[in-house]
This record gives sequence, C-alpha cells and structure tokens, in this order.
Amino acid sequence: MEAGNREPKLLDRVHIVIRARHYSWRTEKAYIGWIKRFIFFHGKRHPETLGEAEVTAFLSSLAVRDHVSSSTQNQALSAIIFLYRDVLRKDLPWMESIVRARRAVRLPTVLTRDEVRAVLAEMRGTPWLMVSLMYGAGLRLLECARLRVKDVDFARLEITVRNGKGGKDRRTMLPISLREPLHAHVARVAQLHERDLRRRLGSVALPEGLERKYPQAAWEWGWQWIFPRKGSIGIRKRGSTDAITCTKR
Repeated sequence: MEAGNREPKLLDRVHIVIRARHYSWRTEKAYIGWIKRFIFFHGKRHPETLGEAEVTAFLSSLAVRDHVSSSTQNQALSAIIFLYRDVLRKDLPWMESIVRARRAVRLPTVLTRDEVRAVLAEMRGTPWLMVSLMYGAGLRLLECARLRVKDVDFARLEITVRNGKGGKDRRTMLPISLREPLHAHVARVAQLHERDLRRRLGSVALPEGLERKYPQAAWEWGWQWIFPRKGSIGIRKRGSTDAITCTKR
C-alpha cells in the first residue's frame, strides 16, 4: 500500500474524531492521555483485541492501585467508551453495562465577603485584576484567561464569554468598580501590541476556521488577548490565603 493511502494511526484517528466533534482542548488532552494509559496497561496491545475484562481490570486498577477519585475514574471510562464507540466504531453492548463510580457529594467551599476582600488585598497588578474579574463577573479561570479585546463592552458594562463550558456563549456583567482598572490594563496591552506589530509579531490563535476565512484577523486589535502571557508564570511560596491565615481552600 502506498504511503499516501495508509490509514492514520490510532491516536491520530482519535485526534481527528475529537476535533470533528469540536471537543475542548482540555477534553482532547485528557482523552488521549487515558487512551494511552489503557493501551500501556495492557502491554501495548491494540484496543481491537481487548474486551470487557480488560476495560474492567484497567478501571479497577485506577481505584485500587492508584486511588484515583470517582470523577477521575469516570473520565477514564468516558475516554474508553469514546475510543470504542466513536473511533473504532465498535458496537459493544457490554460497555454500557459497566457501572460508573459514584461521585461523593461534597459541600462547596464559600468565602465570606470579608475573606474575599482580605484575599484580594494581598494581590497586586494583573493577578489582582484577573481574580477580581473571576469573582465579580463569575468567570471560570480559562474563561478569564481567554478573554479577547472585542469581548468586553465598557459602555454597556458587559463581558461576552465565548465557547464556555459545554461550548456555549453567554454574557455576564462587568463590575463598575473594575471598569477603570480593566480599561487601563487594556490600554497598556494596546501599547504592547503596537510594539509587537512594529517587530512583525502580535498574532494570536483564532477560533476554528477563522484563520483561513480572515487571514489578517490574527493581527487585528479586537482579536488580541486581554491577558497575554509573557514568559513563565511565577508562583509565590506564600499564597494570599496563607497571608491572611485563611483555613479555607
């Protein structure tokens, strides 16, 4: 068979199917990781040769030997079901009969307003702004990190969250107390972007397909990240909750 007509390798097929279904990058990374672990657990045997007993043995080892949580075990099972059902196109009735681990019901950790103020008082600069946005606008960590300039409407005090959990968009409020600090931060980012453009840099990753449809959009101001990463992120040994002797996680 000619090299150009070879069927893609198993993990390449997994990548293709995941991206065709528009799963998130984190889901793709997790599924690939679990599928690799499943294959290596059984001595690199191809999943086509494995069955219910091998899947059960792998999941049991996660709980007994590795002591993973129920949610982690269920994620591993979801990855394996995806492999057989969507990638290998195997109709395996026994797969549906595998019992998922029961997740423990935990009470959420909730900080009081005074505790939130105390934590924020220990932070400075961009970390303070990002955490304040997460708290005040109800943003998840990655939603905050992936905000683009065009997603913030300072006049209407609105933030548009693109491709949030479940691939859904939503709008949330921009706290009025953060309008001026965020506006000043965006102005500084604009200066950095102008400098990068002069150095023939300043492009960002675009959502699926837009790079081909709008080749120049990656350099446009509206598509730039509000919180661009610069170098590695340093983490202090003493955290903000340690500084205020807060016992909550």
